[in-house]
Amino acid sequence: MRLVHPQLRKHDDTPQTQEQPMFFRQKQMAYHAKPERPDPIFAKQLQEVLGGQWGEMSVMMTYLFQGWNCRGPEKYKDMIMDIGTEEIGHVEMLATMIARLLETSPVEQQEDMARNSVIGAVMGGARVEDAIVAGMNPQHYIVAGLGSRPSDSIGNPWTSAYTIASGNLLADFRFNVTAESQGRLQVARLYNMTNDTGVRDMLSYLLARDTMHQNQWLAAIKELEEDGLEMTPCPSNFPQNLEKSEVAYQFLNHSEGTESEQGRWAQGPAPDGKGTFTYVDRPPAFTEDEGLLNPVDPRTYGTPPAPVPPAAAE
Repeated sequence: MRLVHPQLRKHDDTPQTQEQPMFFRQKQMAYHAKPERPDPIFAKQLQEVLGGQWGEMSVMMTYLFQGWNCRGPEKYKDMIMDIGTEEIGHVEMLATMIARLLETSPVEQQEDMARNSVIGAVMGGARVEDAIVAGMNPQHYIVAGLGSRPSDSIGNPWTSAYTIASGNLLADFRFNVTAESQGRLQVARLYNMTNDTGVRDMLSYLLARDTMHQNQWLAAIKELEEDGLEMTPCPSNFPQNLEKSEVAYQFLNHSEGTESEQGRWAQGPAPDGKGTFTYVDRPPAFTEDEGLLNPVDPRTYGTPPAPVPPAAAE
């Protein structure tokens, strides 16, 4: 499936009308998703990069909302919508691959399947506990009818709390680098967990796109700064004179050992060009405040520092 935003089409001279939907679907997949054979255990594992915190559903929704909310120059909005729309196709690829990994074997292999496979354990009347111990996600069968789920590899449902769309493009683009890095890391681990050439082929495509997307967001961060729209510290339009400036460029050693003093973050000019890093070996405590709390209304029934007279609660 390729989902295309009509107003963002680059090579289509077809007149656009107001009646057209925001997105429309083409039947072709963005890339094929055909495993060599069913593998319900790997289907469970693959759910992580579909519906996990760093999965394709998360980056899809993150990018779409960043694009829809973008008030910056049109080139940024168009770029964000391009990648957000691409990620919808990635979601379909993974959902399709998971569903195909859950398909049963050919008819002539049904007898062997019933004796040996996890699918046979669920469908053939064996103990469901055996199937769970063997590693299959029972919801793939019980809830989804041998289909994919909008959840991670242990069944936690996907949540919109995974999405980030703050309205500040520099803050968002930095998060996007993290999201693509974590996603590529997980796909790389999954690549090494299977020998199925069809699955590996699809994962190799996703790995390559993650390579592009990491570089894309780094390039976008650089261009955003060169355009003078945002810079470090982010948000840059908050007056730095309102900060407690004496600690703005201090590295505080809050653990045993001083090895951290050797890092670039502890000495020399700061990346923003506005300060110089210093290293504080033993950060002083703020002795004027011990964190003690004052008593509150006794009708909240919290534990006070001293007994409360009965009349005080009336």
